[in-house]
Amino acid sequence: MDSPDREQRFRTPSDIEVRAVYGPTDAEPDPVENLGDPGAFPFTRGVYADMYRGRPWTMRQYAGFGTAVETNKRFRFLLDQGQTGLSVAFDLPTQMGLDSDDPLSEGEVGRVGVAIDTLDDMELLFDRIPLDRVSTSMTINATAAVLLGLYVAVADGRGIPRDRLSGTVQNDILKEFVARGTYIYPVESSLRLVTDIFDFCSRDLPRWNSISISGYHMREAGSTAVQEIAFTLGNAREYVRRALDRGLELEQFAPRLSFFFAAHNDLFEEVAKFRAARRLWARMMREEFGASDRSARLRFHTQTGGSTLTAQQPLNNVVRVAIQALSAVLGGTQSLHTNGYDEALALPGADAARLALRTQQVIAEESGVASTVDPLAGSWYVEWLTDELERRAVRYLEQLDDLGGAAAAIPFMSDEIHQAAYRWQLELESRERRVVGVNCYEEDVTPLDLPQPDFGALGREQKERLAGVRAARDDAVVQTALAELRRTAVDGGNLVPSIIDAVKVRGTLGEISAVLKELWGPYHSA
Repeated sequence: MDSPDREQRFRTPSDIEVRAVYGPTDAEPDPVENLGDPGAFPFTRGVYADMYRGRPWTMRQYAGFGTAVETNKRFRFLLDQGQTGLSVAFDLPTQMGLDSDDPLSEGEVGRVGVAIDTLDDMELLFDRIPLDRVSTSMTINATAAVLLGLYVAVADGRGIPRDRLSGTVQNDILKEFVARGTYIYPVESSLRLVTDIFDFCSRDLPRWNSISISGYHMREAGSTAVQEIAFTLGNAREYVRRALDRGLELEQFAPRLSFFFAAHNDLFEEVAKFRAARRLWARMMREEFGASDRSARLRFHTQTGGSTLTAQQPLNNVVRVAIQALSAVLGGTQSLHTNGYDEALALPGADAARLALRTQQVIAEESGVASTVDPLAGSWYVEWLTDELERRAVRYLEQLDDLGGAAAAIPFMSDEIHQAAYRWQLELESRERRVVGVNCYEEDVTPLDLPQPDFGALGREQKERLAGVRAARDDAVVQTALAELRRTAVDGGNLVPSIIDAVKVRGTLGEISAVLKELWGPYHSA
């Protein structure tokens, strides 16, 4: 029997020491100040009064690979299986503002998401999908304005009123500078694009979330749960300040701010994290910005932790994903993606994707946890841990303010995450942190047989489609639209309408991004 050294295990992944027993003196929350009722400030217990009794969370499985045609097949498969919302993964060239025929795109086209170059691709991606009845989340940041423009152009072409569109564009560029790396332009120019999207959505897309402020990717890079709360809310505060400086009205854009968190394996820390983030954001929005309760609600999507999945004994990931999904539901998530058990090895296969969705459905239909709101409230341990996570996150937020705000504190946040990731790796290698199948209970297991697409063939197909679009379009009209985009960028106008005009005449994502890069230059880290 490979039994663990129990002395090393009684602290959370955020290095919070956990005592054997908690009692009333550890957590005596003021029912008004700290808890309140579900659906009421400070929203500790949830952003809606009835939560899942009214309707379950949105089951939004993240998908995208190869071409638009192949990804559309997966979307329709997932919708047929009972999924209630779409979530689009884009390939790296699309995320970086490169067309599929760019030399820098070679070998990456369609590999980690769908390749989108033109409006033709976007029309194929959403073929036979009712955009006025299905909400769509798009994980895209540096080129968020272009992908949003393409989505709106598809709807316009179908005659769907813009006020019927619902969904989210991630549009969180600060966390790209901090932890992920798919940035293009300098920080200030990038933040202008973020607020352009805020402005456009508040006027044209009233049901659309103009940003999904992401702790998930910082957690994937190695942050602790405390850092995930603090740096996510710090970035969010920066976006609010920038939008107000732009002259936008708080109550016009703030209700459509949304968030994106990870769910990891420490069940109680994750539940407490969601509750603490909700309460801290509500207090920040009211005390610093004078926001209404509607604008102080923290609505969030959750994805189970990709970095927690193991290539060793991959079927163990089924259990990990179920625990993580349970923590998200107990913590009050508004939508949820559950990872496939094979994702540490390859893009998820159809069977793994179906089982991931069924995991959510079993929790919703069979576990009973959706029957009552915030069922862990009143647990002395959970309330104490919620308070402790909030206290530690506040200390980080004070440091960000001392440094001049999140945009100025990018190097600090990045370094703190790197140090946390390094500590975790040392603990893993020393077996202080134990991962089943990796550094304990190891065994030889027959590898999964995971056939993969021919990415070379998919890339050639995509480039051929792009060449056909270029040949068929009116280049003079395209150049006129790109010139207008450049003029708008120079004059300081909102770029989103000009981007929509450009994509409608078949300007490519790469051409649009190149106009802005020529004006603004690329980002260079200090």
